Amino acid sequence: MGKRLLVKEGMGSVNQRIRSIVSYVCLITLFSVSAISLAAKTAAAETGEAITILFTHDLHDHLLPVKDLQDGRIGYTGGFARLDSAIESELVNHPEALLVDAGDFSMGTPFQTIFSSDAPELRIMGEIGYDVVTFGNHEFDYRASGLAESLQSAKASQAVLPQIVQSNTEFPADAQGNLTSSLSALKAAYEACDVKEYTIIEKNGVRIGVFALMGEDAASNAPKSEVVFADPIANAQRVVKLLQQENVDLILCLSHSGTWPKASDSEDEVLANKVPEIDVIISAHTHTKLTEPIVAGDTLIVSGEDSCRYLGALDLVWEGDGRWKPVRYDLRRIDEGLAEDSRIAGMVQDYKEKVQKAYFDRFDLQYDRVLAVSPYNFQNINSLLKTHQEDPLGNLISDAYRYAVQLAEGSEYQPVDAAIVPVGTIRGTFFKGDITAADAFTVSSLGIGADKIPGYPLISVYLTGKELKTVCEVDASISPMMEEAQLFMSGLEFTFNPKRMIFNKVTEASLRKPDGGVEAIEDQELYRVVVGLYSAQMLSIVGDESYGLLSIVPKTEDGTPITDFEAQIIHETTDGVTTEIKEWQAIAWYLQSFESVDGVAQVPEYYAGPHDRKVMDGNTNLLALLSQPNGIALGVYGAAAALILLGIFLVTKITSFSKRKAQKRAEARRK
Repeated sequence: MGKRLLVKEGMGSVNQRIRSIVSYVCLITLFSVSAISLAAKTAAAETGEAITILFTHDLHDHLLPVKDLQDGRIGYTGGFARLDSAIESELVNHPEALLVDAGDFSMGTPFQTIFSSDAPELRIMGEIGYDVVTFGNHEFDYRASGLAESLQSAKASQAVLPQIVQSNTEFPADAQGNLTSSLSALKAAYEACDVKEYTIIEKNGVRIGVFALMGEDAASNAPKSEVVFADPIANAQRVVKLLQQENVDLILCLSHSGTWPKASDSEDEVLANKVPEIDVIISAHTHTKLTEPIVAGDTLIVSGEDSCRYLGALDLVWEGDGRWKPVRYDLRRIDEGLAEDSRIAGMVQDYKEKVQKAYFDRFDLQYDRVLAVSPYNFQNINSLLKTHQEDPLGNLISDAYRYAVQLAEGSEYQPVDAAIVPVGTIRGTFFKGDITAADAFTVSSLGIGADKIPGYPLISVYLTGKELKTVCEVDASISPMMEEAQLFMSGLEFTFNPKRMIFNKVTEASLRKPDGGVEAIEDQELYRVVVGLYSAQMLSIVGDESYGLLSIVPKTEDGTPITDFEAQIIHETTDGVTTEIKEWQAIAWYLQSFESVDGVAQVPEYYAGPHDRKVMDGNTNLLALLSQPNGIALGVYGAAAALILLGIFLVTKITSFSKRKAQKRAEARRK
């Protein structure tokens, strides 16, 4: 059994006050509740006990340690067995510490392939002793049905599970009040696993109210969840009132919302300012590493990066002035300095064997099989997101797409003009040394295909030449505002000037053919483009995101707009069996295709640096900034010219009118 301590569950809802009660009675009641709550906090303070909160978030299925670059040295970080050791060491000095996770505990390594069938994450977290966890957007990656199956699997295992809380989820019904079959299944799974709006846990004599939110940005990254994530602020305010009526001493929010550099855009800072009754926010989703808590009013916001790299620890003490004060904040690195707990390591190994049998055997690959060796490191994900430029890892992945399609289609291959990879779909990187099948999966681990097998498949679409140029403009103009939109491309090259007007930054675009030749792009011609299933769906909403100024409409070979993207999935047929080509599988095939040394494929020197696929021109010369206007720029220039002419006209008219008026006054004085 897990090391879970006594949990006292709060009511899921509170009855409405009788409307006939007069106003002053309501005020007296609220005053009494506040007084009782303050008395409870004061009583807790008189015990002299501090509260310790241990936290994680965005674990992303890092059940095993993975390669990581720290201080210029490659090591292995993460792993649930080491995480358990870190937690155990904290419990020695803080035996009644509260252990929580703020979501995205799944999706990111091959263990996600048994998320629905075995729920390894929840079951191990229960064994480790997590008190409370919540869902992030990635728990919905396999849609409502996938999460439902995972929860039912966890329940059927009879394992000790953490309490799950989620406070702003709604199940939309049709006009007759009926749910879809998948939503019905998910709702039933919520009930089976006792998912609550909030819970109350007592530690050291202190009543801690815990609730959880899915933030707006996170919700936008779960477009296939089928559920509705209601306004997080309004729901926080609602649940906080319920917790106050429960006389809790401390209010803790597991917020899968995140923080950003600009406070006004930072969802969890906004939450803290609008719901100041929250004492502590565990901030997930943005993978932020806060070396010191953010203090927003009297609320503390803490965050410990991602991928099981850190265990966060926060010690609080009640000082009697109405709020809790921090006395220790620490991010304990989960690395090779920690021993592995043998019990948890054994569970992880069992699940690894299940992953091999249930998933990698399908692709005739071993989890730890070395596909290639790299003589150098590729950039990590944070660097990819923070820099707007061509990147070798993006080049390798997009090249892999084109290679895989040619390999799969064989004699029926139709040339691919371009392949596109958004940075937001790249989930890992490669380091110097061995690259395994598991590493290839981790780099492109998102999603599930129409075959219900984990991993987004590749699809084939057609775009006009004009739309290809628009793809380049999406990267040049939208990426600086939304870093996940940055695109890496194979076969498509362009030059852009970041100083030019938005949506008119691209000055040159062309196709690079497989033989190395350069081909001009014809606006009306259709070109074959390969992209992941999710990415293709996102390309089609560019028009909405740019307020109609940019338009990309993926089409079939005959130019018909695509309405069913799954019908465009690229397949391979072997021995009469047809299977989807997954994004990660394309990478694995491409890595194995490299020239071998001593029987092992070697990543070529070509991918050690950029190759002018995306060229930034910082020329600030007026001609460079205004030349080669596209339709959008011409429209803006025309509007600007019209405004200038209108201004000149008005000034001329006003001046002429003033002169005539002055002349009339002068003539009147002479008379």
